[in-house]
Parts: sequence; structure tokens; C-alpha cells
Amino acid sequence: MAELTTTELAARLGLSKGRISQYVSEGKLAGCYRGDGRSRRFDLVAATEALGRGLDLGQMTGNGLNTRRALREIEAAQNVGAPADPAPAPASAPCSVEAVRPEPRPAAVPLTLTPAEPDRLEMATILAKEEQARKLRRDNERDEGNWVLASEVRQNVARAMAQELAEFESVIRDTARAIADVYGLDFREVRKVMMDRWRKHRQNRMSQAQTVAGTAAMSEAETEANV
Repeated sequence: MAELTTTELAARLGLSKGRISQYVSEGKLAGCYRGDGRSRRFDLVAATEALGRGLDLGQMTGNGLNTRRALREIEAAQNVGAPADPAPAPASAPCSVEAVRPEPRPAAVPLTLTPAEPDRLEMATILAKEEQARKLRRDNERDEGNWVLASEVRQNVARAMAQELAEFESVIRDTARAIADVYGLDFREVRKVMMDRWRKHRQNRMSQAQTVAGTAAMSEAETEANV
């Protein structure tokens, strides 16, 4: 059994001494060391196996990534140096100083990590960083005035169109009154005819615009800048 000090184990796994002490106090390294304080010595293989099973998702996306890399290195070293038909090792007591009687150690969970490819947790970290970079780019483009929020554009366009429509309908009413005065017609009838024609035209144009918008494709420049 390769016995390491706290400092040596921390360096081997890419962690801090404080993190190793934290794992000891939390019981995540129970059965993987003997002694206390400065005389404490760790079983490297048992410690890496215990941390490989015990770290949660948040830890494994931070400093725990170094632990995963250490697990890969240990597995590769064991595969290279192991004999073809290893003899069964005699049963031994757990390495914890608190053990009262020998108990069989549970079988180690085989590692299935692929050294040549990032594992699932590393990939999640990469994707999170890429999304953060995309968001920063969008914010920079917006601050420089190159991009605008679609919601703000819709609100401003709707407000401007409502104002233009109100002014145009006011012009229609004034025109209907002028026609009624010149030709001696009833103002309300003239205004009704003109407003009905205008509303029918507006409804037709709205339907056409919705059809065009639903089939519109992004331009090459929009596709390249689509983030």
C-alpha cells in the first residue's frame, strides 16, 4: 500500500491540503488512512476510489476535475504494470485506525473514464463557458448599438404604428367633412364609407404581412451573427 502524507496526497490529486482535511472531517476518506494529525498516512488507491465515488456534481466541476484526471492516470499505470494473471491478494483489515476487527473491503468500482475524451462533467463545464462567452458577445454588440432587443423593437414599432394610424384616421374624418360640405352630403355617411374602406384595406394588408413574416428566412449576415 502506497502511503502518502496529506501534502503528498493533495499534490497527487491536484487539491489543497485544506480540501483533503475537509474530506477527512466529512468522512469521505474513512477507511483510507491510518494515524492522526501529522502522522496520518493515506492509501492513494483507496483515497482516489473513495473520492471518485463520493464527490458531488458541484465539486467535480471545480477542483474535483483534477481528481478525475488523477483517477485516469492511476488506472493507466495499473493497467501497464499489472501482470496478466495477478494472484489474489490476501484479505487484510481496513486501513482506518478506528477498525476494531478485520472486515472485508468492498470491491472497487471499475473506472470507465476514457483518457482521450473529456468526460461528461468536463463537457458540461466547457458548454457553460461557451454560453457565457456568447452572452458577453451579445451584451457587447448591444452596447455598441449593433444589435437591439427584439422585444424593444416590437414595442417601439407598435407604438409608432398606432400613432400613425390615429393620425391617418383623423385625416379621413377631416376629408369626409370636406367632401360632405362641398357636395352637400351627409357627413356621417361619407365618413362611414371612407372608414369602412380603410379598415378593410388595413385588414387585408395585415394578413399579407403576417404571411410574409411567417415564411421569411434569415439573411447570410443574420445567420453568421446568430448567437
